[in-house]
Amino acid sequence: MEDSIFTKIVKGEIPCQKVYEDENILAFLDIRPIQPGHILVVPKLQVQFVWDLPDDIYAQLMAVTKKLALHMREQLPQKYIHEAVVGLDVPHAHVHLIPFNESSELRKDPSEIVQASDESLKAMAKKLTLDV
Repeated sequence: MEDSIFTKIVKGEIPCQKVYEDENILAFLDIRPIQPGHILVVPKLQVQFVWDLPDDIYAQLMAVTKKLALHMREQLPQKYIHEAVVGLDVPHAHVHLIPFNESSELRKDPSEIVQASDESLKAMAKKLTLDV
């Protein structure tokens, strides 16, 4: 399988604003966030579908996702954190964490989603980084 964009990020070939990393999982800010603070949680092992992950890595992915969601709730003003496993855009298992207050904030037209500035991503990463 050809390396996905997420595998290239894991390998350090493409930069990202990391908010969490351990031996099996990497979490970073989405550069085209649905809402500011939108995080992608990815296993370092490239498989297309979350349910194809080995059980131990799947469990670790979900545990890290929960930790990050709870941390986001403490650090951000939004009341809710949306968790989604979609998998249509990148053929590499991943979980989206998106802060929001109203469900309408999750339904943006793709033309409304723009690339975040480096400055805003760095500031958000500083706020959301979770040490292992």
